Amino acid sequence: MGLTSRPLLYAMIALSVACVGLTVWLWPRFAGRGPRAVLGRLGAIAATQLAVVAALGLVVNTNFQFYASWHELLGLYDGAPAAVGKWGDEGAAGPAGDPTKGLVQPSGPEGLDKVHGLPKGPPEKNGKVETVRIVGKRTRVVDPAYVYLPPQYFQKQYARQRFPVVVALSGYPGGIFLLGQHLRMPETAAKLVRDGTLQPTVIVMLRPTIAPPRDTQCVDVPGGPQAETFFAQDVPEALKSHYRVGHDPGAWGLLGYSSGGSCALQLAMRHPGTYTAAAALSPDYKVSNDPTTGNLFGDGKDRGKRREEHDLMWRLAHLPSPDVNVLIGTSRSGEKNYPAARAFLAAVRPPMKADSIVLDHGSHNFATWRRELPAALQWMSRTLVFPEEVVGKS
Repeated sequence: MGLTSRPLLYAMIALSVACVGLTVWLWPRFAGRGPRAVLGRLGAIAATQLAVVAALGLVVNTNFQFYASWHELLGLYDGAPAAVGKWGDEGAAGPAGDPTKGLVQPSGPEGLDKVHGLPKGPPEKNGKVETVRIVGKRTRVVDPAYVYLPPQYFQKQYARQRFPVVVALSGYPGGIFLLGQHLRMPETAAKLVRDGTLQPTVIVMLRPTIAPPRDTQCVDVPGGPQAETFFAQDVPEALKSHYRVGHDPGAWGLLGYSSGGSCALQLAMRHPGTYTAAAALSPDYKVSNDPTTGNLFGDGKDRGKRREEHDLMWRLAHLPSPDVNVLIGTSRSGEKNYPAARAFLAAVRPPMKADSIVLDHGSHNFATWRRELPAALQWMSRTLVFPEEVVGKS
């Protein structure tokens, strides 16, 4: 059974209930003082606690999709992004990671069938959300994605029109399910487009973790996963090959929360020729090694230089300011990142521009980010340029 399957969840809940019942029933038999009675009590307590904790863990993981498979949970993909199996209709679409089969390939549900509030009905009236897998031409990374397409994408008068695109990144270790279900990205975008406060925009929802369970922080790891290359080069090239999205950087933006927000800032500031806007909700402002990342900077002579260049405060102080617009979401109380956010905003210099969403109180959670999301999307709508180019002429 799959890690997120309902049968496994229900079986573990049933096992937990059975363990509790057996413990209550057998407890009088373990009332003595001998070794067997003591071991019996300890065994009953341990078995019951393990079953309950496992059931609670499955409930949380099924709801938040932190790990989508046993392989991710056990870390079997930690070596490199190339070791992927076949997918699709018994592999009929070709081996995953093979760019000759297309840079955007069909995918299964990827949890989309569990997301509430998706557009329903005719796509030309309500828009549509589809699931795909994006294949890196250079990195051969495969990353699942939800793609929100606005109603105008399907309307005849827009048949040759290209659209602005926002690449939305989840935090770590979560995946695209969190962007759909808990951040409510498709539901919010559809409402704003319907109300006319968000220009018709293609929103591509991705997880920044390309080699789960390792947190690669959107960094090209020496001898390891090339996350920066994937998001800065492979993803835009793949989307341009498959969807009617703008080819000019002015039509491209990034949006993310937590570590996804950190990635959004890193990618925009390091690649202003690809992304010209980034909205970051509760981000960090530098990349550091920790137990989830491993060694991100390698052991070569350029290790220190690589670390410095992924420190955004260092970049603002020592490198030319990039021509990008950024939006920072933070809270005066409830989050630890408010002082760092103020320092970052104060360090921004032209031609870079910065705006902020500052809540009086908000914790590091989806309740906070959902409050910030509509304003962030509307800011993105005002910042990105609706492409003038049309299909067949660019």
